[in-house]
Amino acid sequence: MYQVVFLRDVEHDDGDLTKKVVAHAKALELFEMISGYGLGGSTVALFGRVGGGIFTKAADVGSDLAGKVVQGLEEDDPSNPGVIADNVGDNVGDIAGMGADLFGSLAESTCAALVVGATSAELLDYPDAMYFPLMITAVGILASFLTSFFATSFWKVRHETVESTVKWQLIISTILMTGAVIPLIYLLPETFTIAGIVCDRWKAFGCIACGLWSGFIIGWITEIYTSNAYSPVQELAEACRMGAAPNIILGLALGYMSTIIPILCLAVTIYVAFSFAGMYGIALSALGMLGCLPIALSIDGYGPISDNAGGIAEMSGLHPSVRVATDKLDAAGNTTAAIGKGFAIGSACLVSLALFGAFVTRTGLPAVNILAPLEFSGLLIGAMLPYAFSALTMAAVGKAANDMIAEIKRQFESEHMKNGGKPDYDKCIAISTQASLYKMIAPGLLVILTPLVVGYLFGVKGVSGLLAGVIVSGVQIAISFSNTGGAWDNAKKYIEAGVHESKAHGVHAMGEAHERYIFKKHSDAHKAAVTGDTVGDPLKDTSGPSINILVKLSAITSLVFGNFFVKYGGVALRW
Repeated sequence: MYQVVFLRDVEHDDGDLTKKVVAHAKALELFEMISGYGLGGSTVALFGRVGGGIFTKAADVGSDLAGKVVQGLEEDDPSNPGVIADNVGDNVGDIAGMGADLFGSLAESTCAALVVGATSAELLDYPDAMYFPLMITAVGILASFLTSFFATSFWKVRHETVESTVKWQLIISTILMTGAVIPLIYLLPETFTIAGIVCDRWKAFGCIACGLWSGFIIGWITEIYTSNAYSPVQELAEACRMGAAPNIILGLALGYMSTIIPILCLAVTIYVAFSFAGMYGIALSALGMLGCLPIALSIDGYGPISDNAGGIAEMSGLHPSVRVATDKLDAAGNTTAAIGKGFAIGSACLVSLALFGAFVTRTGLPAVNILAPLEFSGLLIGAMLPYAFSALTMAAVGKAANDMIAEIKRQFESEHMKNGGKPDYDKCIAISTQASLYKMIAPGLLVILTPLVVGYLFGVKGVSGLLAGVIVSGVQIAISFSNTGGAWDNAKKYIEAGVHESKAHGVHAMGEAHERYIFKKHSDAHKAAVTGDTVGDPLKDTSGPSINILVKLSAITSLVFGNFFVKYGGVALRW
């Protein structure tokens, strides 16, 4: 719209204004082209998250069921043929996958902010203001480095204080980032207009601060629901006394309940940010939540690193006390990984909504009316996609785990291992590798082709409904899956610690003394917890985190092909 107004003014002005119009048009075209950069980031994340998740959980589930449950082996026992594949998978799925996921979020939120910001004539007149989103990221890197210095130099970290140290890193980085953004807002003009909404510097700061503090709250709530230091996980461990079924039922309920506060935080952030600066405000809030990205990455990487350290200690035959120490760190690492996933999911919601706004801006849609039949139909299809995507990824893990279990059992029953021979780790690694490559094709095609097919057949209105459904449905499932799996994992660790007396003192019908129960490894409660942890593995490390990719990749694909949908879309409507 601003280009039309400028062109009218050109009739009454000299060539300087014409040059400005051309420069603005080129800037808008440039920022739209940058959206391809975000598409590349999300495509790589598809390989890391989906393929890596299938790799690691096929190995983890297979080695746990065939080794720990059937053979009664310890975690990472070198006689388990699947142990190497399990440890390699931690790096592939959790480290590389999370890095690619958050990189994609940062790239896409930056692209969305630049594309939407390019519709403001005032921002385009100030080059520093136009590149304001990049400044937010730069300041966040400095705040993260300073936070790491505080965490490692001002207090001594012990195994019982790991989770509190992580929490302090979140608090310190959030406070530093909040203060560091204030000088940046003076790069913006005093007031500017975005899609008819008048914004000023402090409203832009409010958008960033809302995203930043929402991320902190989401991380804090995730810790409460997944850490074995709090009652939700402890109650889950109590349920294991009665078998695997109560553990699974309560674990699912815990995951569903854990969505409430994060969703409320995201809803408030979206409302405030949109009221202040429209879709530009949504993009700024996403950048605020991702501002301290190095801290989020370090928090999430803590768990896989601790897990791998424990595996190396076990396979190297180190003193048992080393494994005890790494298990305590790993239990804290499960919580920190869940916190990292909470950040990734929350940011994915805001990033996808910002990309949705950029798509609407680029295609020229005046509004998205979800009560219209075409948009509502797209909404229903979009809400179904996370379920279909989860089914494909979980089925991939289940089938690959079956192959892994069959191979591990075959090796255990072979004369070679019965006579003291070493396991053939390479075959198990090959099973996970082939499964991750072949079984990620169907979920990947579902993510990429669905927006293209809908856009070609039903045009931009159909795609707008599709994106709305994917975002609303996907965020709920991702949070519940991630927290349920993390809680089941830490309930198992809680039981393995063997130091807890049951709080559920049931009174017998005849009035006997209260039953007291001590948790320990290889007990019935421990076997029930291992079953829950095994069910939760694909939820928290494959399907749940991969939904981030579904949501973001659907939105960025739609944005990149937005002009194509405008020119050639809606074929089915013209029949």
